[in-house]
Amino acid sequence: MGGFEVLIIILVIIALMIVVSCIKIVPQAQAYVVERLGAYQATWSVGLHIKAPFLDKVARRVNLKEQVADFPPQPVITKDNASVRIDTVIFFQITDPKLFTYGVENPMMAIENLTATTLRNIIGDLEMDETLTSREIINTKMRSALDIATDPWGIKVNRVELKNIIPPADIQNAMEKQMKAERERREIVTRAEGEKRAKVLAAEGEKESAILRAEADKQSAILRAEAEKEKMIREAEGQAEAILKVQQANADGIRMIKEAGADEPVLKIKSLEAFEKAANGQATKIIIPSDLQGIASLSTMFREVK
Repeated sequence: MGGFEVLIIILVIIALMIVVSCIKIVPQAQAYVVERLGAYQATWSVGLHIKAPFLDKVARRVNLKEQVADFPPQPVITKDNASVRIDTVIFFQITDPKLFTYGVENPMMAIENLTATTLRNIIGDLEMDETLTSREIINTKMRSALDIATDPWGIKVNRVELKNIIPPADIQNAMEKQMKAERERREIVTRAEGEKRAKVLAAEGEKESAILRAEADKQSAILRAEAEKEKMIREAEGQAEAILKVQQANADGIRMIKEAGADEPVLKIKSLEAFEKAANGQATKIIIPSDLQGIASLSTMFREVK
């Protein structure tokens, strides 16, 4: 193989390398800023692109994703001359790669300095207490101010968050003491409410117990009264039934005597038997009828007849 053929091969290899180097593939969420002879030529988006050899070059590869910038705490002074340090976090996104490339020399440093100056301006109009309680208002004002200021740089500020607000040591100690006192006050109030609730529950329990006892006594008294009433009714029914049976027996005896045709002497004998039974009793006084002699003679007559 001669020297000429080797030269041809080398030239072909060099040409292939040049062609390959001119083929560019832009990945997703990125953009390439291309310059031709030092001047802006175009912005390549996602896809396959071919640049002119020796004339075009990729000046900057720009990330189009949303990015986060966490800046160190910035010392600021409030309206009432209290010095605080505020840690800021910014969420931003590049919307115009050309402006981002040619708008400012160091975009991140520019955003950090702009954030510090904007924060000082906003906090300077607020007192210490307002600074600690107005985070949302500060975030909104900073986002609006930064978004307007970074628009010529092709940057859009989506969100601004105050990550941390560090007050001076003396104020921080006073706040800690105040928080401790507030916690102790809440604990005392909680204990008092718990004791009050316990007393209320105990009183309600005693009330319920007294009601139950009174109800039990009432039921017991009602049951005793009903039992006494039932006893008295049964005794009265028994006495009435006994009287009724005695009266019925007397009526049956009289009817039987009448049916037997008993005359006056028989009745007198029955009376005498009744007198005999009365004499055998425990009575201390006995009344003897005036016609006792007649009754005796009548009794003798009956024995003779037998």
